[in-house]
Amino acid sequence: MNRIDESINEELVRLKTDGLKRKLKNIKSAQGPHVCLEADNTEQLLFCSNDYLGLANHPAVKEALCHGVKECGVGAGASRLVSGSMAPHSILEECLKDFFSTEAALLFNSGYNANLGIITALAGRGTEIFSDRSNHASIIDGCILSRARVRRYSTLESLERKLKESTNEKRLIITEGLFSMDGNFAALNELIELARKYGAKLILDDAHAIGAVGEYGRGTTEKLGLNAPDIIRVGTFGKAFGTFGAFVTGPKKLIELLISKARPFIYTTALPPALAFATLKALELVISGKDLRERLETNRAHMSEGLKRADINTLHSESHIIPIIIGSAEKSSAVSVALEEQGLFIQAIRPPTVPKGSARLRTTVTAAHTKADIEDALKIIKKTLGIDTIDGGIN
Repeated sequence: MNRIDESINEELVRLKTDGLKRKLKNIKSAQGPHVCLEADNTEQLLFCSNDYLGLANHPAVKEALCHGVKECGVGAGASRLVSGSMAPHSILEECLKDFFSTEAALLFNSGYNANLGIITALAGRGTEIFSDRSNHASIIDGCILSRARVRRYSTLESLERKLKESTNEKRLIITEGLFSMDGNFAALNELIELARKYGAKLILDDAHAIGAVGEYGRGTTEKLGLNAPDIIRVGTFGKAFGTFGAFVTGPKKLIELLISKARPFIYTTALPPALAFATLKALELVISGKDLRERLETNRAHMSEGLKRADINTLHSESHIIPIIIGSAEKSSAVSVALEEQGLFIQAIRPPTVPKGSARLRTTVTAAHTKADIEDALKIIKKTLGIDTIDGGIN
């Protein structure tokens, strides 16, 4: 055995010992409140999906995808700069531009690619990046690849102190709008003020809010009533839109720069054009989906209040993402398995996705869940955690 193979084996042993070894669990049904696990053919209540509006299996979205395949085939054939830029891509970008009242938009193949692309295109050795400590791995990796100086902040006070200390002329502030592991919203008003005060550009990764919050689903800015045309927005389609892919919106000159400098855009085969057809239909459903967002909010409140009444630590969640803090990686995995044995599918989230000692069940509710689904989930969670379902106290 060579040294590389030995190191692989050693790392796998370490991951297993630390409770961090991951494995796939295949679902053989469509996404929805109830799914079927392939391994044992059991039906499970699904409470960890990002399909927040229940559009992933929507008949109109599926029909649009099929229509797109008939019109444009499956693959795009090449990157968009070679031969893969097709009419559905441009139409979707125009619709996104209008939806967000911005100058331009550009499609990417995933939110991960979008963050790598925008950060590395804008930042370099002469740039200073101020990144929230809770930001997604794609932002962290984009910052590293950019070779910029990166300063992480945990509070607005620490951010302003670091901005005051900065001597770089090029400054970027990067934040998620709705933090994907904690379920809380960024203090976007204050971040916009700090960006303007210190001459920084603000990048907003709003992947988990777009479609799901705001009167028309425009995300965190709409929820807070903000008109911030100078924000660079990153969004995805694989969550509330129920399809796949991502986008960046901003000034026209920014999009021109990304087309020439964003490596994940330049060197990747374009999104299948049929997905653009499906996403255009999903966008229609998002815009007209006030009832879906109202149902999502009702479900969120029901789940959140039920967990809080049982004195379960959900951090400061104020959204459809509701973490249940367990602590150790090993225990969170064991709780996840115990829930599954009772028909409730919630995956454990462990380091390095979250800080050591804060492993959790990342519980998410969707507009497709019923009141009965939520009541059943609460009952199973409390039983598994050993909480008295009558008075909410720990047994």
